[in-house]
Amino acid sequence: MSTSTTASHHLSPAFPGRAPWGTAGKLRAWQQGALDRYVETQPRDFLAVATPGAGKTTFALTLASYLLHNHVVQQITVVAPTEHLKKQWAEAAARIGIKLDPDYSAGPVSKDYDGVAITYAGVGVRPMLHRNRCEQRKTLVILDEIHHAGDSKSWGEACFEAFEPATRRLALTGTPFRSDTNPIPFVTYGEDNQGIRRSLADYTYGYGNALADGVVRPVIFLSYSGNMRWRTKAGDELEARLGEPMTKDAVSQAWRTALAPTGEWIPNVLRAADKRLTEVRKSIPDAGALVIATDQDSARAYAKLIRQITGTRPAVVLSDDTGASQRIDDFSHSEDRWMVAVRMVSEGVDVPRLAVGVYATTISTPLFFAQAVGRFVRSRRRGETASVFVPTIPMLLTFANEMEVERDHVLDKPRKEGGEEDPYAEEDKLLAEAEKQQDEVTEDQLPFEALQSDAVFDRVLYDGAEFGMQAHPGSQEEQDYLGIPGLLEPDQVQMLLQRRQARQIAHSRSRPDEEADLIELPAERRPVITHKELLGLRKSLNTMVSAYTHQSGKPHGVIHNELRRVCGGPPSAEATAGQLNERIKKIQEWATRMR
Repeated sequence: MSTSTTASHHLSPAFPGRAPWGTAGKLRAWQQGALDRYVETQPRDFLAVATPGAGKTTFALTLASYLLHNHVVQQITVVAPTEHLKKQWAEAAARIGIKLDPDYSAGPVSKDYDGVAITYAGVGVRPMLHRNRCEQRKTLVILDEIHHAGDSKSWGEACFEAFEPATRRLALTGTPFRSDTNPIPFVTYGEDNQGIRRSLADYTYGYGNALADGVVRPVIFLSYSGNMRWRTKAGDELEARLGEPMTKDAVSQAWRTALAPTGEWIPNVLRAADKRLTEVRKSIPDAGALVIATDQDSARAYAKLIRQITGTRPAVVLSDDTGASQRIDDFSHSEDRWMVAVRMVSEGVDVPRLAVGVYATTISTPLFFAQAVGRFVRSRRRGETASVFVPTIPMLLTFANEMEVERDHVLDKPRKEGGEEDPYAEEDKLLAEAEKQQDEVTEDQLPFEALQSDAVFDRVLYDGAEFGMQAHPGSQEEQDYLGIPGLLEPDQVQMLLQRRQARQIAHSRSRPDEEADLIELPAERRPVITHKELLGLRKSLNTMVSAYTHQSGKPHGVIHNELRRVCGGPPSAEATAGQLNERIKKIQEWATRMR
């Protein structure tokens, strides 16, 4: 098998979209490409990275069928993150003639089955049981969302111990990165040109490629800010606006205040999301919506709010048990509008009709965010769009603007070179902080009381660009974006957002001159300010403020407040490009005068 043609024809003479040994239907181009690469190389370990919603399960089961048909393996073991997902795997396998036992616990596997579906937690409890099974018969192990094998040192060690003797191992993930540096078993790492070890995938199919192929939906992020007021454990009352610069603790407390069901932020956002769902259902009649909540108490409270808003009871999924799995299945096959759930629905659960989401959780890791958004991107026909509502938290907005950025799992910290920080050092630091904040949950559970919140429509984020203007819920500015049709091609979404933003600017009487001038340009010539460009302007402003602090002796906060007083507009984190440029010019004037 010296060439790819020889390998492919020797082991699978047909290998057309539907192989004689059984697939779930005609394969997508990426699935076929990944299978061809596997057949060419015949590796013992293979890591396939494919964006959520791309069809990793179909690819893996088609490969499993191929290996069984060619007697390369005799049995299959699927390892999944949750109880619900292992049953989902068994159901998908049954559709192409592979029988997996999702209830296996110990002892010999019934001859009625071709293998078992288990969880990472189950492997952690009894690794030797599964090692013995691998030693007795030639086994293909499918490790679904393999990054979970790094969730704890014991899980990784158990997976290695259990499946080290396996004949073949297929690792799957939609998010091949972790914010920590725990190595993932059976994943190959290689050094980049800076000597940093990164995971190496054998086949990658990213969100950008999937979007271009029509495999996933384009995602429109609708961000909501607002004023938050809360009382700390010390009895101090604090107030802040979502999105403005503040300490990590203040961000956490303001975020939790926004998500408190007793305030006005979450009811207003749920109301807006329901209006968006109504618009989407004009084109997609069975479209559904999902709220991802932080905990069970919040989920119940959100369900009550949704019932008050819509007049119908939403499906509520509180825990990863048999009843919860059935509720997810029932919702998936119904035309009900809303489901409220905690973490279990964030990853791998297949409800293709979900088109609207509310990110109502304080989990702030990039991995969780990507998996959560992945619940809404599975496309059933061209033109479908997904809409996800998020609070104006800078970290979340960064994640939203980097949907197409493909990351690898990094084992080493970025190094300094020539006295300068690696360009990714600050980003990796933020990711590490996010993971730390989630792991050390005691800080987030300190005594805390949300007093008051309101919601302000802030902006729309799409394809790395930002649109919109600050507006109260129910305003025409907000309705312009909530009313975007549910069926649009990606380029049509971009064009429509540009036109609606131009119309809003045209009606505004308080924009800086340089922004007003944009209205006169034809839509196709009007520049769109990207997220990276806004970040650059904010960085420039902060650099100048820092320099002016040394000149004037005034604190950073005082200078920023003075700039807002003189130039107008919201905090820097929410300011437009024109407002940021105006502040930059103003502080340059001040600095020149002091020289």
